[in-house]
Amino acid sequence: MKDVKKVAILTAGGLAPCLSSAIGGLIEQYTKVAPKVKIICYTGGYKGLLLGESITVDAKIRKKAAVLHKHGGSPIGNSRVKLTNVEDCEKRGLVKKGQNPLEVAAKQLVKDGVDVLHTIGGDDTNTTAADLAAYLKDNSYDLTVVGLPKTIDNDVFPIRQSLGAWTAAEEGAKYFENVVAEHNANPRMLIIHEVMGRNCGWLTAYTAQVYRDRLNAMEFVPGIGLSKIRKDVHAIFVPEMEINIKAEAARLKKIMNDCDCVNIFISEGAGLEAIVAQMEAAGEEVPRDAFGHVKLDAVNPGKWFGKQFADMLNAEKVLVQKSGYFARAAAANKADLKLIKRCANKAVACALKHISGVVGEDENQDDKLRAIEFPRIKGGKPFDIDVKWFGKLLAEIGQAKGAKVHVHH
Repeated sequence: MKDVKKVAILTAGGLAPCLSSAIGGLIEQYTKVAPKVKIICYTGGYKGLLLGESITVDAKIRKKAAVLHKHGGSPIGNSRVKLTNVEDCEKRGLVKKGQNPLEVAAKQLVKDGVDVLHTIGGDDTNTTAADLAAYLKDNSYDLTVVGLPKTIDNDVFPIRQSLGAWTAAEEGAKYFENVVAEHNANPRMLIIHEVMGRNCGWLTAYTAQVYRDRLNAMEFVPGIGLSKIRKDVHAIFVPEMEINIKAEAARLKKIMNDCDCVNIFISEGAGLEAIVAQMEAAGEEVPRDAFGHVKLDAVNPGKWFGKQFADMLNAEKVLVQKSGYFARAAAANKADLKLIKRCANKAVACALKHISGVVGEDENQDDKLRAIEFPRIKGGKPFDIDVKWFGKLLAEIGQAKGAKVHVHH
């Protein structure tokens, strides 16, 4: 097997608090263990690969690679491109009519002399990487693909912890610490904190957990309205949990009457089926992206939930705030930096041995850090609402857990 002489890096999908750091970690590790290996970065994710647009990582960039750990976002840019969606690639001018995007990508990698492609992204990015890896293998291209798992939803099978998810939860908690003070601005205030998470409620639940841990460390002044209960989380709604809106409204109305405010954390995917059904029944078009996912910003679940609860709680004002873009663009925290470094180092080790896969802690192999085979990678891993910490969290805020069924209204 030939030596690795050149590697390429790309980031794709939405942002997460790990992309910049993961790029930095890969560059640092290659510079340390295989300094002769050349590195390029495709700009704008798979879009850059298809168009042959890249940046050469020169000595100056290598020397400053550690700076990337201090920043959020992705310095090389992202895009949402599915290589098997030929029509979308043609429509966006990424390939010419009649071309196979997988073939275009493969030929570009060969043209650029790339031996290893590192993809940093979530389930869509890595399933696309899997499609590319399979195409390369089936067509006898001698090229290794090594992915890193990025998704703040923490919903990739069989990876225990996705890069950036811990940071996103912490940043979402910080965000709400300011937003929650808005309960002082109006009587009978209903505040909806919409957290990212299309199919998985982990981020919403863990953001609430981190927020309450921070809340418990604060001091308050009794008798003047500065009380813990008014800043607390009063309900948590995630896609994996049945939501009995009438029962919850009755419970939350008592809190509204006592505290003059109610604070709800919801996943952006909670109630999605009900919302989409309602839109389609009204003859409205439901906008979707290249992967067929409902465009959540257009559907606006937070607003929908606010409308459902406002009348039942006699809320005078409803405030819907979304922490997603604030949280996902943050620089990685200490816990994530440690995980990113472990994964980046392992990714380089696997690349140099021509082992393809997505590097992560494999839940089906005792959480061993390894290159998990692409066919085993898939998104949509649900949050386990039966974990002890979540059960304890719900009990503390006085909310019934509900069954593991689809949300209904």
